[in-house]
Amino acid sequence: MRVTIWGCRGSIPAPGPSTVRYGGNTPCVELALDDGTVLVLDAGTGIRTLGLDLARRGTRKIDVCLTHLHLDHLEGLRFFEPLWDERVAIDIWGPPSPVLTLRERIARAFSPPLFPIDLGDVPARVAFHDTPRGRWAIGATSLTADFVVHPGPTVGYRIENGTAAFAYLPDHEPAFTGAIRGRELDWISGGSLARESDLLVHDAQYFADEYRTRVGWGHSSVDDAVAFTEAVGARRLVLFHHEPTHSDESLERLEAHARTLAGRNGSSPVLAQEGMVLELP
Repeated sequence: MRVTIWGCRGSIPAPGPSTVRYGGNTPCVELALDDGTVLVLDAGTGIRTLGLDLARRGTRKIDVCLTHLHLDHLEGLRFFEPLWDERVAIDIWGPPSPVLTLRERIARAFSPPLFPIDLGDVPARVAFHDTPRGRWAIGATSLTADFVVHPGPTVGYRIENGTAAFAYLPDHEPAFTGAIRGRELDWISGGSLARESDLLVHDAQYFADEYRTRVGWGHSSVDDAVAFTEAVGARRLVLFHHEPTHSDESLERLEAHARTLAGRNGSSPVLAQEGMVLELP
């Protein structure tokens, strides 16, 4: 299982000289599996560059798994190159809603005045699916989605290939329901998804002092990201969903703080970075 980060900024794209090292594109992560399966997690602006790469590779079957439909996780889909290729089949998965179907919700972004082309006119063969309640399979890979604490219908994902487990919780505020340390895992949002995962990509948008004025916004402090990692027993933590006002230097201070917090358990959290490739056994 190879994990590639194509976008890791949160809330809004933040291009510019102060964000060059870690990137300004919003969330998009690719999983390439040994059987040739391509999974794309979220469709932020990072998916545009990924789409160009997939077109170059000649990829004809793609699964896109959306955590939720906030614009920073959806805004790149309209510019995803495979979507405009009639030879490509794309399955799009996302959280269920009691009000509108997944297709109806995504179609809003493919209509005037936001976009000149209707979703029904997209050339690729696109199918839309609510994430199932239990496990399901894509190729030889097992997936689990579950709701997590974030405004609006939002899921996190656990992806297993028989030898490794990867957990993806890019927008998540587990501390909103109470202190993380000392609680039973079943009472921690996202706990079952991230339990003993080999790699955890988790929201770490704020320093602790920033989080105090943003409680309920749906994102984590770096302190809470480390506490969550320890609570679920994840082996590696990648700090994700970078605050758009944080410069590269600010992010490196956040990473250093995370490593100090996690030092007692021997782990060494790292910042997500555009172009980062992580191999799992």
